[in-house]
Amino acid sequence: MVRSDPLLHYLAGYPPDLLASAASLLQQGIVLDTLSRRYGPPHELRTDGALYGYVMQIRGRYLRSADPLSRVAYDNRLHVVRNALGMHTTVSRVQGGRLKAKREIRVAGLFRQVPEPLLRMIVVHELAHLKERSHDKAFYALCRHMEPAYHQLEFDARLWLTAIEHRP
Repeated sequence: MVRSDPLLHYLAGYPPDLLASAASLLQQGIVLDTLSRRYGPPHELRTDGALYGYVMQIRGRYLRSADPLSRVAYDNRLHVVRNALGMHTTVSRVQGGRLKAKREIRVAGLFRQVPEPLLRMIVVHELAHLKERSHDKAFYALCRHMEPAYHQLEFDARLWLTAIEHRP
């Protein structure tokens, strides 16, 4: 059965017919080429500074009233340590009798090599957590507001991860 296929763990929860199509593409070895044709070459945002500017541009357009971000960075340990693609954190410290919160977004380092729309999906997801903490209806509505093709991009990012993980 396709659903229990350990090769498709990033795609768990999707309908069986979609999983069967994904498995077929993976067996043919054409996933990366197909996604490259659909979304273009890998983006040029290689440094943490470039990623910060990119994130702040999206945040400025859609979430001006959200809490400020103190740091945005690629994190090469994310994928391995937490099985996460991106992460938002809040660090609270007492400074002079006040509680100060610093918010950070970390993006898995392997997203340095994806086409820009797939990076944008991860960034939109993490930015949405500035307003909505849980993965509920309001969270996904905000993701779709910032990126109308959010759900397709999420699926394609998961498919890309599966192909990268299992390439020969």
